[in-house]
Amino acid sequence: MVNLEEPTQQNVEFMIETIKTKLRMATAAAMQASHFNVDQYEDIRDLYEVVASKEKFSISEVEALVSELGKLRGK
Repeated sequence: MVNLEEPTQQNVEFMIETIKTKLRMATAAAMQASHFNVDQYEDIRDLYEVVASKEKFSISEVEALVSELGKLRGK
């Protein structure tokens, strides 16, 4: 199990990959985990926790989550 208490690049990449998998993102290849920075760790973790806590997502939920990811990418 990954310890997400540590704000590391490895944890950022783990969370992004988990989010992409869980949302079944059609554009997952364009959303590379390496494009995200530890500086946004708390925001990424918040998104990760939302995604991890749900089994299914509506289209509008997926769009909102992907939009939030896009805002965090490469800041």
